Amino acid sequence: MSNATYMREAVQLAEQGMRSGLGGPFGCVVVRRGKIVGRGSNRVTSTNDPTAHAEVVAIRDACTALQTFQLTDCELYTSCEPCPMCLSAIYWARVPQVYYGFPKFITVIPAPTPPRSASTTILSTNKCRSRPRRAP
Repeated sequence: MSNATYMREAVQLAEQGMRSGLGGPFGCVVVRRGKIVGRGSNRVTSTNDPTAHAEVVAIRDACTALQTFQLTDCELYTSCEPCPMCLSAIYWARVPQVYYGFPKFITVIPAPTPPRSASTTILSTNKCRSRPRRAP
């Protein structure tokens, strides 16, 4: 199987999760030696668990299937660039290769009328490009 095949599976999981009302539009697979060993879609809203992002769900699934917390010989494919929490989970699971479909670019825009705090900003996330990319 190719990188594109695994990325398509991650995107399909994202679509299935959205259609079934599980959570946001995010999907992820963990691959070991050419076989998918973990799958996940965002389940934040359906489980009321703010940590149930697709990457975390897929890592949990893979760790359960492989009976280890170390995924040192695995690759992770996710439909969108991982957030800081997911990157931490990827780091602690020791996943050496990460591919993501939609990078996030964050633009910091000063708030139009800042409240008492002068350092208030608004973060705007823009998505673009759908080809797999290797995380730095």
